[in-house]
Amino acid sequence: ELEKLGLRDDVDLHVYEVPVEYQTVQRLIPALWKKHSPQLVVHVGVSGMATTVTLEKCGHNVGYKGLDNCRFCPGSQCCVEGGPECIDSIIDMDTVCRRVSALGLDVTVTISKDAGRYLCDFTYYTSLYQSRGRSAFVHVPPLGKPYSAEQLGRALQAIIEEMLDVLEHSEDKINCQHEH
Repeated sequence: ELEKLGLRDDVDLHVYEVPVEYQTVQRLIPALWKKHSPQLVVHVGVSGMATTVTLEKCGHNVGYKGLDNCRFCPGSQCCVEGGPECIDSIIDMDTVCRRVSALGLDVTVTISKDAGRYLCDFTYYTSLYQSRGRSAFVHVPPLGKPYSAEQLGRALQAIIEEMLDVLEHSEDKINCQHEH
């Protein structure tokens, strides 16, 4: 749905479906970062438990015990051996949540600090590690429970545009600080 809606004109949107497979994530995420050198990567995953659109603040390195779609689980139960336990996104999710909620969309947006220690969290951590925090993860409920594809598409469009705005303004502040 987001691919149909697109983003603002100055943004190149690339949409990929990432299989629910640990080894594919470990290979694909770094390859996509290398191929596109993006300003930001936003991952979207469906959570059967979600009833809101949930912005994840951080990814976790350890605790992966569930088998993936290939019936595989990393022996180390971690994403990056020796990596930090948790990596936060450089995007201020509280600000994004507040701004998107103020738009009056017919979708509730919330914040979480635990993406669930399965492939969503594994993908998020892998991307955060690869990008030094320039990643985001959004959990959405299954279609129709309660939101339509169109509602979720519009919400994701607004969320990503706000994330880009927050990112651009935080970089402006960093650049200003370096000039003095």
